[in-house]
Amino acid sequence: MYKEISVLTKLLAALILLWSLAGSAIAGPDEDAVRDLLHSTFDKPEAKLDVAPVVALAGYAIAGWTQGETGGRALLRNKHGRWTIVLCAGDEIRSADALRHAGIAPDVANALAQALAKAEQTVPADRLAMFARFEGLLRMDEAGNHPPAHDRAH
Repeated sequence: MYKEISVLTKLLAALILLWSLAGSAIAGPDEDAVRDLLHSTFDKPEAKLDVAPVVALAGYAIAGWTQGETGGRALLRNKHGRWTIVLCAGDEIRSADALRHAGIAPDVANALAQALAKAEQTVPADRLAMFARFEGLLRMDEAGNHPPAHDRAH
């Protein structure tokens, strides 16, 4: 009987470990909604958007994207259950200071910047370099007009 409990305990511990490791790779509904919005806004028949990583926290999200030879990052906000693109940028939006400047509360900005840094640790260097190609900050208007952000990437 003790051997059965020991085996069950080890199995349970292994399952918990696998669940915790997989948890960071499993997208939640916010991440999926962000990807869907970016795809529906920027996909072209000849050039599909590749969106990853996406981090979402407290009604804000940052998504890295590439399309062909261009790339960047998008800052999004969930307002009344609807995700909207706030701005597109390159490396400028990675810091908590930049996120605070974009209007995000300091504690959320710090946590979001940390989550992004952690998520980007697994991104290949050539893909990260593509995110940095977007020059400047491009604010999106409140009416929902989303100019093609990829036109600013070089």
